[in-house]
Amino acid sequence: MYYIAYSTRFALIMLALGFAFAFAAPVQADVKTFKIDSAHSFANWQLRHIVAITSGTFYDVNGSVTLDLSNIANSSVNATISTYSLNSSHQRRDLHTLTDEFLDARNFPEIKFVSSAIAPETAEKGKLTGQLTLHGVTKPITMNYQILGFGPDPWGGMRAGFKATTRINRSDYGISKFTPTGPVGNEVDITLLIEGIELGADGKPWNASAAAAEKAKVISYPMPIAPTPEAQPTPVTAPAVALPAPIAPPQPAAAGTAEKVEPSMEDQLKKKLKGLFK
Repeated sequence: MYYIAYSTRFALIMLALGFAFAFAAPVQADVKTFKIDSAHSFANWQLRHIVAITSGTFYDVNGSVTLDLSNIANSSVNATISTYSLNSSHQRRDLHTLTDEFLDARNFPEIKFVSSAIAPETAEKGKLTGQLTLHGVTKPITMNYQILGFGPDPWGGMRAGFKATTRINRSDYGISKFTPTGPVGNEVDITLLIEGIELGADGKPWNASAAAAEKAKVISYPMPIAPTPEAQPTPVTAPAVALPAPIAPPQPAAAGTAEKVEPSMEDQLKKKLKGLFK
């Protein structure tokens, strides 16, 4: 009876755990967090200059993208851009743009974006709404986003690519130099190019090799074996071990018999040397 009760209870526990994992695992697996790779992410911009277009980038982009693959609308984006990472391929222009006439990087060293809503239109594209903080002013903006794809990197990790575009008026953020008329345009086109590194549950970059090793671990729960009264232990007979024959002790040499001793290598060398210097 004890064996039957134990087995039944064990089976019920394992069945309950199976249902729990069956319903919980897919939800967890569908939510992915990607850390923005600053070395491969850019906040590009362009605006009119007189009759042409000048472009540049901010190359120091950090933050994260949380992606719910089962429901993209539940996803979120949080990004911070270093104002000092401005690069328009012209040093004097960059320094001027960072002064208080434009970006005022000394007082506003960061540009931030925090998403508030995502409205997917297809599996890869949609609208992304959030709060943009620029030059100390926070305003809502809407961006057109695109999920570029997913793929493994050369180091065993997984990466994702994202793109988002929008247009703002810089004067809305207090950057009003040369507006409404002047050589520098008011409208700024922004393109975010984001490469994300997938993070594991521990907050570190996910690694395929480590994940495979963890998945390979199997924990077995052996069923108890009920003792059988009829079973008797089988006597074990130790096999016969042959003992080595005793070694006879060395016998002393008979009296009057001279034992022949071979000369050592040292003696042989000495003898040869004496012969050379005679």
